[in-house]
Amino acid sequence: MSLPKINPNELVTTEEELRSILGYPSELVNKKVISHIDAHCRDYIAKSPFVFISTADAHGKCDVSPRGDSAGFVHIVDEKTIIIPDRPGNKRVDTFRNMISSPEIGLLFLIPGFGETLRINGRAYITKDKQLLQAMRASDKDPLLGIVVQVEECFLHCAKAFKRSGLWEPESWLQREMLPSAATILADHAKLEGVTAEVIADRLAEGYSKRLY
Repeated sequence: MSLPKINPNELVTTEEELRSILGYPSELVNKKVISHIDAHCRDYIAKSPFVFISTADAHGKCDVSPRGDSAGFVHIVDEKTIIIPDRPGNKRVDTFRNMISSPEIGLLFLIPGFGETLRINGRAYITKDKQLLQAMRASDKDPLLGIVVQVEECFLHCAKAFKRSGLWEPESWLQREMLPSAATILADHAKLEGVTAEVIADRLAEGYSKRLY
């Protein structure tokens, strides 16, 4: 089913109109936000192997980047500070470049099979402190950099999105042969002479097997 064209006259452009449609949060939703890492947040982070990082540059251009490792890979320094180790990636460094120009950051922690997510907002900085980074060693390799997050807000986000999507329900997952081909997508987008989907597939396989750390 195709959607009709977007009508600019039907766009919501003010908070007043937004509230008239969606209403206001409950007292519980307003009160659930805390400003520090308490025992519950600490336990959640310790059990989480995956976090999404949201940043924006000085012009407001946004980016979301995933980070993942063994559960507990994000280190808690104290109730106001956490550090995310940076493992080898594609060297675009979008997150780091954004942080240099605008330190505001948003984090979304996940635990596989658990519907509620942990959201943390604050300000972030890049550290190259070798003593700190050595404590986050994995596979005998120290990260070159770390993301230091000064926590300003922490709160649990409800599981409605996961329940609607069936994300943690294996029976809802597509069969392997129905999934998109990352190699084909990259080849079609990059359009580099001589760089076929097969070449990219080999590069991806080598990177995943030899350069995770």
